[in-house]
Order: sequence, then C-alpha cells, then structure tokens
Amino acid sequence: WEFNGSFYQPSAFLMMGIPGLEALHPWISIPFCALYLTALLGNCVILFIIRRTPSLHEPMYFFLSMLAVTDLGLALCTLPTTLGLFWFNVRRIGFDACLTQMYFIHILSFIESSVLLAMAFDRFMAISHPLRHPAILTKTTVLKIGLAIVLRGMVSLLPIPFLLKRLTYCGRTELSHSFCFHPDIMNLACADIKVNVFYGMIVLLSTVGMDFIFIVLSYILILRTVLSLTTKEECLKALNTCVSHICAVLVFFIPMVGLSMIHRFGKDVPPLVNTLVAYTYLIIPPALNPVIYSVKSTHIREALLRALRRTRA
Repeated sequence: WEFNGSFYQPSAFLMMGIPGLEALHPWISIPFCALYLTALLGNCVILFIIRRTPSLHEPMYFFLSMLAVTDLGLALCTLPTTLGLFWFNVRRIGFDACLTQMYFIHILSFIESSVLLAMAFDRFMAISHPLRHPAILTKTTVLKIGLAIVLRGMVSLLPIPFLLKRLTYCGRTELSHSFCFHPDIMNLACADIKVNVFYGMIVLLSTVGMDFIFIVLSYILILRTVLSLTTKEECLKALNTCVSHICAVLVFFIPMVGLSMIHRFGKDVPPLVNTLVAYTYLIIPPALNPVIYSVKSTHIREALLRALRRTRA
C-alpha cells in the first residue's frame, strides 16, 4: 500500500477467475484457449484475405478490416491475464498496469461499437442509395471515419484513469474478473465515486448508447427500402447482405449492456453470472465475428477458398 496522509492506494489488485471453480481452472482454460486461438487466427485470416483480394477493396470490407483489428486488440488485451490466472494462478496485477489494461479494453470496446455503426451506415447507403454509395464512401472518407472513431474513443475515455487514481482505496483489492474493468475498480474505492459513476454513465450513453440508437435507425430505414422493392428475390438479396452485420451487432451489444447493468445495479446477482457475462462480452465477439463473416459473406468465403487452393497447389 502507498500512504500519503489520508490517501491510500494499493500497489496491486488481485484478479479472480471463475468463482467456485478455482480447482478446475486448468481444464476451463482449454475452451478459453480455443476461443483465443479462433479470435487471433480468424481475424488475421480476414485481414490477409481482404488485403490480398483487390475485389474486396471497398468500404464494406475496409470497415470489416477495422472490426478485425479491433477484435485482435480486445483478444490480446485480456489474453495474458486470463490465461496467466488459469494456467499459473497469477492473480496479482500492478495498479498502473491495471489502469492501462482497463483503458485499452474500454477504448477498443467503444471503437468496436463505432465501427459497427459505420458498417450499418455503409449497408444503408448501399441498399437505399446504391448510385451515391461509391461517391460518398470513398477510400479517403473511410480513412477519415476510422481516424474519427479512434480519436473519439481515446479522448472520451482519457479522464477515466485519472478519476480512478484520485480515489482512496481501502480494505478490498479483489477484482471480479481476470481483467480490469472500470466499474469493478471503482467499486473497490472507499471514497465518493459519484463523479466516476456520472462521467462513466455520460460517456457510455453518448458513445455506445448513441451508436446503438443510430444502428437501429439505420435498419429501420433499410427495412423501409427493402419493403418497397418489387420482388421477393430482391428483398431477400438485400437483407442477406445485412445478416452478418446484424449477428455481429447482437453478439457485441447484448453482453455489453448486460455487464454494464450488472456492475451498476446488480448487487444481488451471483458472482458466477457476472463472470460469465464478462467473458462473453470480451472473448466471444472477437472469436465469433470472423466465423460469422466467413460463413455468411460469399465474397470472403470465395476468396478464402481461392487462397486455400493456391496454398495446396
């Protein structure tokens, strides 16, 4: 502990695995390893395929590349502490290292939310305004959107580590997960955390909350356009281009909202439920997104099969 007058700050936090199943951590690590391996290999394959296939150099796949990079970052942020705990029972993480991990986890989560919004806008333009789509979403525009997304996440979350460092911590140092999460750290403080709660809620609603609202609005407009099409085949073809994105949105937003609500309002929720929702939020989307797009996107699937044939030849 670091002591300065009435100010206390722990030198480290203790991470938790899966409550009640500590003896089974080595076995539990097997599915986690499979998920991490799927996330790393799958997203790298998506990036490789898009880079090597000129026909995929269009806005939809540029945004998919951003999503793959973000998912890689999320997987790499939590992999060392999660597998370190399951394999070697390494529970200790330094205070500053914890804040750094927390900052990048939240930034990447916010970036993923914004990229999903950009992908929804791309689908709306492609379906509702196909003639204007190439002129509006040029490579330069896509690059500017990507930079704006990163800057928004970095700037909006920059105060969070400093708001946590100003707090006084006493007694408890056990985190609820094998990674650092803002509400989790905040709840360990014995000082007034109203500023942290208020700022965290404002940032969450003004970024992820607004992203979700605009995604829903985009699909309402897409659905209105699709219903105006003359034939059933045209309707199905238009909707089929959105299936992968809708799956990615659901896989990301449902556990994220659940985890946020549990940390803020779910005082009586069993620790096991809290832990499972947290792992679902941070590990499942990076592993499932490349699988979803590889299965549902015809162009990605065909490019992948061509690459495999060249490798065998």
